[in-house]
Amino acid sequence: MGKEAKTNAMRMLERAKISYQVNLYECEEFIDGIDVADRLGQDYEMAFKTLVTQGKSGNYYVYVIPVHRELDMKKAAKAVGEKSVEMLPVREINQITGYIRGGCTPIGMKKPFPTVIHESAKQQAEIAISGGRHGVQIVLSPDDLATVIKADFADVIQV
Repeated sequence: MGKEAKTNAMRMLERAKISYQVNLYECEEFIDGIDVADRLGQDYEMAFKTLVTQGKSGNYYVYVIPVHRELDMKKAAKAVGEKSVEMLPVREINQITGYIRGGCTPIGMKKPFPTVIHESAKQQAEIAISGGRHGVQIVLSPDDLATVIKADFADVIQV
């Protein structure tokens, strides 16, 4: 069996000496985070998705939230000090982040963007995020993730 090719996110974690596990799953095309969690038998509270927004100022912001939740745009804007934020159109994800839809991870984007992880992550020993490509997931401690990407924790989801 061949050696699994490392993603940029994995290389960044290794350089930072942060331990993580990798989960691989079959994926021919984009599937959402709920489907990935179901395939891997994960609780939705520990499986997180990465969303990219643009603020009224033109700056980009990244949010890491549980897969079964929706971003609250007002809370999200307040968390980063913006008047408002809007979801980045899917067609712009690769150009801005270097990743594709369904394979977008907050680790190792083209530029480091201000990032907010939903505060519920702190209740989990480990969280799962995209590994930077379809079919690859990274599992690590929420504090380690926050450290490597210099993220803050805040309540940014709809109730």
